[in-house]
Amino acid sequence: MSLLEGSVEVGDMVLLEPLNEKSLLKNLEKRFQNKEIYTYIGNVVISVNPYQQLPIFGPEFIEKYKEYNFYELKPHIYALANQAYQSLKDHDRDQCVIISGESGSGKTEASKLVMSYVAAVCEKGEQVNSVKEQLLQSNPVLEAFGNAKTIRNNNSSRFGKYMDIEFDFKGSPLGGVITNYLLEKSRVVKHIKGERNFHIFYQLLAGADAQLLKALRLEQDGSSYSYLNFEVSRVDGMDDAANFRAVQNAMNIIGFSTEEIQKILEVIAIVLKLGNVELGDEFQANGVAGSTIHDGKVIKEISDLMGLQAEMLERALCSRTMETNKEKVVTNLNKIQACYARDALAKNIYSRLFNWIVNRINENIKVNDSTKKKVMGVLDIYGFEILENNSFEQFVINYCNEKLQQVFIEMTLKEEQEEYKKEGIPWDNIEYFDNRIICNLIEHNQQGILAMLDEECLRPGMVSDSTFLAKLNQMFSKHNYYESRVTQNAQHQHDPSLGLSCFRILHYAGKVTYNVNGFMDKNNDLLFRDLSQALWSSKHSLLRALFPEGDPKHASLKRPPTAGTQFKNSIATLMKNLYSKNPNYIRCIKPNEHQQQSVFSSELVGNQARYLGLLENVRVRRAGYAYRQVYKSFLERYRMLSQATWPQWRGQDREGIEKILGELSLGSGEFAFGRTKIFIRSPKTLFYLEEKRRIRIHQLAILIQKMYRGWRCRTNYQLMRKSQILISAWFRGNTQKKLYGRIKASTLLIQAFVRGWKTRKEYRKYFRSGAALQLANFIYRRMAQKFLLDLSKNLPSKVINYKWPPPPYKTFTLVNQELKIIFHHWKCKKYRDQLSPQKKEALKEKLCASELFKDKKASYPQSVPMPFRGDYVMLREKPKLQQTAANGPVLMAETVNKVNRANGKMVPRILLLTKSHMILADTKGSKVKTVIGLENVSGVSVSSFKNGLFGLHLTEISSVGTKGDFLLVSEHVIELLTKLYQATLDKMKKQLPITVTEEFTMKFKEGKMSVRVIQSQNSNEGNQVSCKKKGSDKLEVFAQ
Repeated sequence: MSLLEGSVEVGDMVLLEPLNEKSLLKNLEKRFQNKEIYTYIGNVVISVNPYQQLPIFGPEFIEKYKEYNFYELKPHIYALANQAYQSLKDHDRDQCVIISGESGSGKTEASKLVMSYVAAVCEKGEQVNSVKEQLLQSNPVLEAFGNAKTIRNNNSSRFGKYMDIEFDFKGSPLGGVITNYLLEKSRVVKHIKGERNFHIFYQLLAGADAQLLKALRLEQDGSSYSYLNFEVSRVDGMDDAANFRAVQNAMNIIGFSTEEIQKILEVIAIVLKLGNVELGDEFQANGVAGSTIHDGKVIKEISDLMGLQAEMLERALCSRTMETNKEKVVTNLNKIQACYARDALAKNIYSRLFNWIVNRINENIKVNDSTKKKVMGVLDIYGFEILENNSFEQFVINYCNEKLQQVFIEMTLKEEQEEYKKEGIPWDNIEYFDNRIICNLIEHNQQGILAMLDEECLRPGMVSDSTFLAKLNQMFSKHNYYESRVTQNAQHQHDPSLGLSCFRILHYAGKVTYNVNGFMDKNNDLLFRDLSQALWSSKHSLLRALFPEGDPKHASLKRPPTAGTQFKNSIATLMKNLYSKNPNYIRCIKPNEHQQQSVFSSELVGNQARYLGLLENVRVRRAGYAYRQVYKSFLERYRMLSQATWPQWRGQDREGIEKILGELSLGSGEFAFGRTKIFIRSPKTLFYLEEKRRIRIHQLAILIQKMYRGWRCRTNYQLMRKSQILISAWFRGNTQKKLYGRIKASTLLIQAFVRGWKTRKEYRKYFRSGAALQLANFIYRRMAQKFLLDLSKNLPSKVINYKWPPPPYKTFTLVNQELKIIFHHWKCKKYRDQLSPQKKEALKEKLCASELFKDKKASYPQSVPMPFRGDYVMLREKPKLQQTAANGPVLMAETVNKVNRANGKMVPRILLLTKSHMILADTKGSKVKTVIGLENVSGVSVSSFKNGLFGLHLTEISSVGTKGDFLLVSEHVIELLTKLYQATLDKMKKQLPITVTEEFTMKFKEGKMSVRVIQSQNSNEGNQVSCKKKGSDKLEVFAQ
């Protein structure tokens, strides 16, 4: 086992040799120095605070400890949490985890680890996860409002918290209930040097944004508030701003509304600003001392936050109404009394707010179902405190720790011995210190310190802290655990450390000296009725809820119970709750006073070990048995380990257990039989039984699985067999039907051939040999005749109608195709014969354009329906142009744009095309600029886009060609180039080369120039062309 193997020193101090205080401390120290902070004493976990983060926590370790028993792995708090949870889940035993130790020993962190482990191992589900998240998120909220930095601990719990987590029968958390005990509200108004107020004040100032601070009338500088100790406003390793955001997020998850959070922060701001209310002396006309408020601005801001008139709040702070059954008397408070009233108001507001937050959390996490639940309690309460000046708060805190020590004594040491005697098991009595006498000294109903404090508070006449101390000295003058200066003088002793206003109690954790100054005021914890009524009358909904006694309709003259009585009653309820559950102990130890890593003070740890009774606990565990269980439960759990008791044992429970242990061959010294229980001495023996049980359960599970799989396979086989028989029957029937159908069809075919053969053989006797051929020819002729007659009725009526009736027989397919071609040619000739010569000439031009540009030029489809006009400049109205073209008929007259070869700019020109020449003339004066003979044209280059750009290439030997080619843009480029092609063909008897391309070369006088046509992305430009020259030999043309 890992508990014994690979562990530093001894993991379970029950196995410690030799057993004494020195070896116990040495064992703890060596384990602490090797980062082994957890050690067992049986099933009690000893936790030494490392004051650092260790890599032994998180999901990986949770899964690890979830799968093993308590003693299988190294000591860990997860092992105890797992044992408690599994005992609750499997054995239906309510559990409580009692975490005890001095302040700063790591109790709060231990409670978080226990809760996080339980939340991680229980079942998953949306509702379960929501409950777990709410339970876990309650921690940061309560820590913010209830924890503070002390001299010993940076995150000290200044209240007691007991959480009952309720589970269903499956072990899934359903909710919980939180109970808080005695918040140290005096810290709100006063704390010693080196300590801080509650975390929430610093978190609010550090984490709130400017808008929120303005709404709360606060400043970010903590030194502005007298209730805060600005010297220690920051704590190492603690980010107040980030913690404030975490608290807000946690409150949202728990279920606080945005309005409720805002109201809570307003109350916190009110408490902070109450500390800045400055009070001064004021004497009335009759000479009686009174009080007044110096700074009216602060009281006005507080009143605005409360929703209360400033005059009413000032009156409640500076005066007091004494009410009897007969009359009311208003008295003015002096400065000291007014300061007391101010501080009492701040403390009461904060204390009641904290209680309201706890109750509000309980509303969200409580279980409304009344059915019985499984419960696990986690107790995280303030540790034992011994300060330089111990007051009422330390007195009740140490009283609580005495009660917890009493629980530990009774439930771990005393009950251990008594149970052995009850069961008749041999036992050697071990002497131990029973602290019941100290508890009685404090809590006795008539003669206890708390009872005397209440009596002195209620007694009429002149009472004070001094009269209370005198009464204690008189009552406990001979008590062994009580000391004072008076009792020491009576015994002729002198201790200068014990002051005149002090008394001392010998607690289990050591001697503690208490100063009685302030005991009566803190026990009374009075809040003047004027303040309660003032806050109840405010418009702040949360403040009204915190002070219900201020309602005049429910006013009561009855004195409320004192703080000491309330705390005593709540502790009694807590003890009753703890006694009803199975305890699991975590004893926390702080290794040094300075919260330093890897520093182990043997003297300090030795004192804590003695106070906690660790050595006595080890001796009890070593002398006794580590595990005990009633016979029935033990037999029920381990009966599968013997063939005689499994599956059913009908004899006595003890006899069945004897059968089991006899077959396992365990030593007789490892177990003992009591009257109702069996006792097992060593944890190793218990683990051996659990391991045997685990193996046996695994074997039984395999057996069950085997039987189930066999039954399932047999059932499945029977079902498959029935299905197979049915499918086979249908398949065979269908196969036979198909076979019968094929045989029948073959038979009919053979019969038909035989009958035909017989018939043909019979008919040959009556017909000559050529009758069949003549008959076939006749039938073919009739078929051809019918085909031609039907075709004549369905011939297409138009030339462009390409529909043709299909042949009725495949024989006529080729004939039908030839007839279709002949008919189409005939129809076309007949259509041409009807046309005029001009119409024929126009169609020839269109045919030529189709051959040149179809599927090549993007503008061709638009030119097809448009007739070729030839004259686009109104030539008949321009006689000068007619004279220019007098040497022949004009085939084409159009205005074109000539691209300037020097700069790419375009100038308009009139282009005249005759049968032998191409003429370019000025558009204004019709002056001839250039005459080009068709024999000098060597080719044309045109782009495939919609634009009308084309390049006219000339031969170099011509007079015109010496100047270079022409780059023109025409609106009717299809018609122009078609007519130029035909004119050149008619004159030169050769075809003019027309090239469709986006890049071509033009020859000019200066040299060659490359022309590149680029399609423009702007569709709004239409057919416009723009040219841009790139250097001396490149021209880019942008067009559609």
